Amino acid sequence: MKLHSLLLLLILALIAAFAALNWGVFLAPTELWFGFTSVQMPLGLLMLGILVFITGLFLVYVVYLQGSVLLEARRHSRALQTNRELADRAEASRFTELRAFLETESTKQATLNGEVKATVLARIDQLEHDFRLFTEQSGNTLAAYIGELEDRLEKITTLPPVH
Repeated sequence: MKLHSLLLLLILALIAAFAALNWGVFLAPTELWFGFTSVQMPLGLLMLGILVFITGLFLVYVVYLQGSVLLEARRHSRALQTNRELADRAEASRFTELRAFLETESTKQATLNGEVKATVLARIDQLEHDFRLFTEQSGNTLAAYIGELEDRLEKITTLPPVH
């Protein structure tokens, strides 16, 4: 229990003990004036009745407040649950959109990779062809140079020596 609840119960217990100790005085009749009439009745009993009535009103008010707070909390809980479900659905929708986007981009990337691969392979084939052609031309040129050198050597070796 909270401190203020314990304090309230302690005050009510003290009032009840005071009333029990002075019960005879509480029941002593006196003349009470209500503004338009006077009545013979016990003042202590009247004050005790008013105290009980006001305490009852406060208890009813507290129960009403607690009930309204509980109803409000339930209403907020339902609204929160509804909003949570909406957020979950929106999140799932975003994940679905993201998955579709990633699949589309992956397909585009695969297509682009295939095109780039084909382009690179074609370029490599072209370079290989050009390299073979260059190698063949270099070989032919080298063979021609060697042949020319052989012809010169033969001419030099077939000439009579100069004295």
